[in-house]
Amino acid sequence: MLQQVMTNPGEIIFREIECPQPADDQILIRIRRIGICGSDIHVYHGKHPFTKYPVTQGHEVSGEIVSVGKDLTGWHAGQKVTIEPQVVCGECWPCRHGKYNLCEDLKVMGFQTVGTASEYVVMDEKHVTPLPDEMSFDEGAMIEPLAVTVHAANQAGAVEGKNIWVIGAGPIGILLMQSLKAKGAACVLMTDISDARLEIAKTCGADYVFNTLRDDPEPEVLRIFGRDKPDLIYDCAGNDVSIGQAIRIARKGSMIILVAVFSSMASVDLAVLNDHELDLNTTMMYRHNDYVEAIELVRQGKVRLQPLMSRHFPFRKFLDAYRYIDANREKTMKVLIDVDNLSC
Repeated sequence: MLQQVMTNPGEIIFREIECPQPADDQILIRIRRIGICGSDIHVYHGKHPFTKYPVTQGHEVSGEIVSVGKDLTGWHAGQKVTIEPQVVCGECWPCRHGKYNLCEDLKVMGFQTVGTASEYVVMDEKHVTPLPDEMSFDEGAMIEPLAVTVHAANQAGAVEGKNIWVIGAGPIGILLMQSLKAKGAACVLMTDISDARLEIAKTCGADYVFNTLRDDPEPEVLRIFGRDKPDLIYDCAGNDVSIGQAIRIARKGSMIILVAVFSSMASVDLAVLNDHELDLNTTMMYRHNDYVEAIELVRQGKVRLQPLMSRHFPFRKFLDAYRYIDANREKTMKVLIDVDNLSC
């Protein structure tokens, strides 16, 4: 079978390897779709601090079961599935207390260990989550980023009836907005520096959108939410400007949740954070229950994934997909790789 390998930043080869065979307690999966995310792009540019080369990528994925080890039950050939890409130790304090997404030795497929960018993969049962028959492979490959936003939404506790400001209208920001609305948020404002992205956000259900490239967002925040401002702010942009806006404009005593990953050391006004007694919270990946909830939100039609799907590329054109993203950053949301059944 073919396996993708990024040998160095900006360099991808495909190598032929033997098709894997499942052990008695494993599942053989034919990969059908792979999504490219912002962290993958960091690897492509050599800017991911925790990834070494060569590396086989792929962590946003959907596929179908080919065969199941004899010790497993409840699975069948042809079943649609997605993969949870966290590899954890199971022994550290977070793992022992149900917070394995914070494992002290966390590895993620496609970054610190082999990813799913192959025609076939073998997985332990704990990494495999079933998808509804009616769900497309495209949608299945987007459950992973949606689970990120479900976990982020859950970090705030109950959001029903709350007014929320989401900074950053990339795929994660728009998925988060939909997750919050699905959980009963009263009003969600989305801000970004791209009109194209904000238009997609509006299509997906944002109550208000505003471009902060041209104007300071504070008057707009006050116009929409009044003097009480938002109950909650999410930073899905992850830069000094976005977190600075959140700290400066937040209502005293409210909460800011950082979703985005900063690419460099941040410079923030901790004096204002302290003086305003702001709760600066964070969120990290997801757990299995977030996957289950994400799938259910899509199944119920509460989250729309199709508007975020920008383009498909064949498996052998992986490099072209990255070049396309670089050339169309403002308008590109989710690029998906179609994995052809070329062997086995």
